[in-house]
Amino acid sequence: MSSSDTSESAAVGHISIIGRIGIYAGLTVAAAIMAFPFLFSFMTAFKTPKDFATHSPFALPEAWTLENFSTILGGEHNFGAAIITTLLVVIVMVIGQVTSSVFAAYAFARLQFPGRDLIFWLFLSTMMIPATVLVIPLYLMMAKMGMNNTFWGIVIPFMFASPYAVFLLRESFRGIPQDIIDAARLDGAGPVKILTRIVAPMSTPILATLTLITVVSQWNSFMWPRIIANQHPQMITVATATLQTQYNANWTLVMAATTLALVPLIIVFLLFQKQIVGSIALTGMK
Repeated sequence: MSSSDTSESAAVGHISIIGRIGIYAGLTVAAAIMAFPFLFSFMTAFKTPKDFATHSPFALPEAWTLENFSTILGGEHNFGAAIITTLLVVIVMVIGQVTSSVFAAYAFARLQFPGRDLIFWLFLSTMMIPATVLVIPLYLMMAKMGMNNTFWGIVIPFMFASPYAVFLLRESFRGIPQDIIDAARLDGAGPVKILTRIVAPMSTPILATLTLITVVSQWNSFMWPRIIANQHPQMITVATATLQTQYNANWTLVMAATTLALVPLIIVFLLFQKQIVGSIALTGMK
């Protein structure tokens, strides 16, 4: 190798190192910008109103206190009831949406029946309908059935298969080799057994990702619970908004409520991060 080739390789390597440093620096700055609101909420939640009013909002608390949390979890606020309601809504939504989406996706991916593809694309096209368009019809339906300000009024309209979930699972199920399905049929397995014993276990990363998406979207749901159950039972997002309206000058209480709303989502992400990475890798290979 000539000296010119050596110097050229060294220059390329130097540029590559500079590029990596620039990428990591940019990612670090972006991560700091994204994390700052969460840190601000966390620090403010542990401050007293006097501490927040007399010091910089970005300063650490002078004395860390749990007073804000005890205030919103007890007494007239009863924020704990909103947390329990939200947990129950999320559990019902996850079970209903994931289960029905799995069966619908398997039917569209592996079963043969007239108009299968047409029905699938018509179902998928409903994703283009804005959610706000459906609010008034859904509210009128729930109100006529006497379900406004009830738990089931929040849950029923959205507890079944969603177009996005069906599409995601259908693509995953179609990627499973047909030879495996045929071998199971030769052994006498029916559609339900093939789905529960073969297809679903082989699609665990996708199911974990779908579960996480459903948990996050339903935990953060605000518009429909606010409209159908603005009095009781309140979800955590509605309770936080109500708290902000009542105590718009007491940001320590509002930030305590926000912190309580964020903690479960962080825990869910930490529990499911391996499955998320596996799902991304699996989707990329397909």
